[in-house]
Amino acid sequence: MTQDTLSAFFGWLTVLHLGLFTLSAVLMLLMQDWAAGLHARMFGLAPADVSLTNYRWLGTYKLLILTTALGPWAALQLI
Repeated sequence: MTQDTLSAFFGWLTVLHLGLFTLSAVLMLLMQDWAAGLHARMFGLAPADVSLTNYRWLGTYKLLILTTALGPWAALQLI
């Protein structure tokens, strides 16, 4: 693969991941009570625990985006 192909791949991968992250964050903000209640009933957790788990998941996903998509794209742009 050429550098341009890899750069385009990681660029679009970053855009895709950031779009999915944004959609997830917005949906969690808009439907927080409903989703927390649903998952609390499904898994026998307190709604506060579900909200904390969702918050941790978003943070972990953000780090995953930075290390597997945005980081390689930025490194290829510097070359």
